[in-house]
Amino acid sequence: MSAMNNKTINCKINGANFQFNASPAMPLSDALRALGFLSIKQGCCVGECGACTVLIDGTAIDSCLYLAIWAQGKVIRTVEGEGVKGKPSSLQQAFAESGAVQCGFCTPGFIMAATALLAKPRSQPMTVLQIRQGLAGNLCRCTGYQMVVDAVQKCEIEKP
Repeated sequence: MSAMNNKTINCKINGANFQFNASPAMPLSDALRALGFLSIKQGCCVGECGACTVLIDGTAIDSCLYLAIWAQGKVIRTVEGEGVKGKPSSLQQAFAESGAVQCGFCTPGFIMAATALLAKPRSQPMTVLQIRQGLAGNLCRCTGYQMVVDAVQKCEIEKP
């Protein structure tokens, strides 16, 4: 693809304004990694593993399937933007405390998917089945998933 087909994209990433050039076929995951957001993992590259999950306007999206040119005007959050002043978010802390972080490859995607799941309004806490269904697009080969569920449950219980 020639550079003449590139588009200039303006968006917010983790609260900061960004401008970058992208070809029409470039996945957002590639653009984010090129911008230095290395939490975006290149897993399956076909939307099956969830390792590249980011929030786009509050919705969990597999960034390997989302074209970078679609990011124009969007608000994007990666795991790098989840902590505050160098301290982990409560969800990141819960992942660490529950043992849900093992090799770490899938962790950023899980945290972003869980962040979106926890942000959904509901009248009562989620069941284990609802948490598992909500995170079904994210794969892990190390934890056996229960520790991830435990971390999400801990944060849901502590929700204001």
